[in-house]
Amino acid sequence: MSANPIPRISETEWEVMRAVWAGHPATASEIIERLAAADPSWHPKTAKTLLARLVRKAALDYEAQGRRYVYEPLVTERECVAAASASFLERVFGGALKPMLAHFVESRRLSRAELAELRQLLERETPESNRRKS
Repeated sequence: MSANPIPRISETEWEVMRAVWAGHPATASEIIERLAAADPSWHPKTAKTLLARLVRKAALDYEAQGRRYVYEPLVTERECVAAASASFLERVFGGALKPMLAHFVESRRLSRAELAELRQLLERETPESNRRKS
């Protein structure tokens, strides 16, 4: 979806983006309703400020339809998750995946089903591992 760099999105902006990703295009009113349904403390003015910030960051675009603004994401949730994950991995673990995985596995109690699923993910063939075999 995006050819441009993925913008850094704050925690609160993530909530707004999730409301947009839940169904778009969406008017500001629809987005505000979704936010308020999840957390009644959302104030419409705050949401509109964040929508404008996300437009400036090129995470959202909008079209004015009379007095309504209709928003459309310029980045996918998957793209934002990938960018945030890479940033977190680099900041907290110096880019090293193994210490991060070890930390989460050791610090959280995983069920047998979760462990089996994790094992299956780790054992799954990747395009890179297939190239090494050739």
